[in-house]
Amino acid sequence: MIPKQLSLSTVQKVLQNLLEERVHIRDMRTILETLAENASRTQDADTLTEAVRGRLGRAIIHEIFGGAQELQVMALEPGLEHILVQALGTPGESGVGMEPGLAERMVSDTVQAVEKQSEAGLPAVLLVPPAVRTVLSRFLRRSAPALRVVSHAEVPDGKTIRVTRMIGQPA
Repeated sequence: MIPKQLSLSTVQKVLQNLLEERVHIRDMRTILETLAENASRTQDADTLTEAVRGRLGRAIIHEIFGGAQELQVMALEPGLEHILVQALGTPGESGVGMEPGLAERMVSDTVQAVEKQSEAGLPAVLLVPPAVRTVLSRFLRRSAPALRVVSHAEVPDGKTIRVTRMIGQPA
């Protein structure tokens, strides 16, 4: 696979991305298989990371929630989610960006929601569409380091999702 399909630096960047987001890279076989399967479509490390995360979804969710059947997560208010998907584009593409006031309010809402999740003894997990997961995770990491941002593509079939907090609810 290296260097015929992907450069070593791209593979290294995907592994770094996973580790930065506290995703174990023990299942190297699945990671490399996923990279090989997607290398003909893209060389973008962020897009490849999302593909790997999708394949490792069961392990990611188990790491956070254990064997729980019901996943208690935070979510974006649907209007905000729509705005973000429009503004941020898809992984590997540059979107038009986000209005500063909206960004500040979102950070504030997220920090408050993370605190409330922690006070309730729940993991601080934000469930978002795959198209915005990478950008939101990086954007919110400094303000809310305990937050885990997962995409719908990572949730295994058969799990029940219960939204405990909405980010971006009008006051």
